[in-house]
Amino acid sequence: MLREALKVILDIQELDIQMIRLMRLKREREQELERIRSLRDDLHTQVVLKESELIDLKKQIRLSEVDVQELATKAQKLEAQQNAVKKVEEFNALTHEIAALEREKAAKEQRLSDLYDRQAAEEDLLKNLKTTYDSTKTSSVQLEKEILASIGAINQEGSEIKEKRDSMIGAAETDILKIYEKLLKNKRDRVVVPIENRCCSGCHILVTAQHENLVRKGEKLVFCEHCSRIHYWQEHISEGAEEKGGRRRRRTSAKV
Repeated sequence: MLREALKVILDIQELDIQMIRLMRLKREREQELERIRSLRDDLHTQVVLKESELIDLKKQIRLSEVDVQELATKAQKLEAQQNAVKKVEEFNALTHEIAALEREKAAKEQRLSDLYDRQAAEEDLLKNLKTTYDSTKTSSVQLEKEILASIGAINQEGSEIKEKRDSMIGAAETDILKIYEKLLKNKRDRVVVPIENRCCSGCHILVTAQHENLVRKGEKLVFCEHCSRIHYWQEHISEGAEEKGGRRRRRTSAKV
């Protein structure tokens, strides 16, 4: 009987909807896990890059220090030569050369000073990055454990739902089940829905009186003309449930 067949499908659908919600929740948890790991990895990358930048900066400082020292040494040598010369022309030439060296040395000293300032700023930044990374790493490990535990619980619940579903499949009519599963795969939502107030409760579009009458009769599958969902009459399912409940109660009473 179609009503009984739809009742079985509706029971299966409830399990499928639970599974769909679980999978969405699991996907959210996995995305959250990925964001946490991505943030931690990004901070680690920043720390590594900053350490590399500092190494390069220190090399520049050492080279600049060597340049300044070489210029200072050259200037001292020229001053020594200047003290030894007797001709005015040679003395003046050495004076100009020494002055040029001093200007070059001053410029390099200023650049060196800027490099020292930059090194101090970069070291402070690296220190802050390491602190942030260490703090994030500690907190992310705990968060990862919680999320992984949540995913494990979701997997367990999903296994239980699948087991229930598998046990119900045998009671479903094969042709109706195939149609239902095809619709479910496309919509990932309820696909067997009642008509409520002359509307499809899936797409909420008004149906015709003729369509409603076909659903009331319950003689064959009736599909929504707008969203292709399978329609059923709510009272049919309720009556079937009441009849089953009544039979169980009568059997219980007989035993008493």
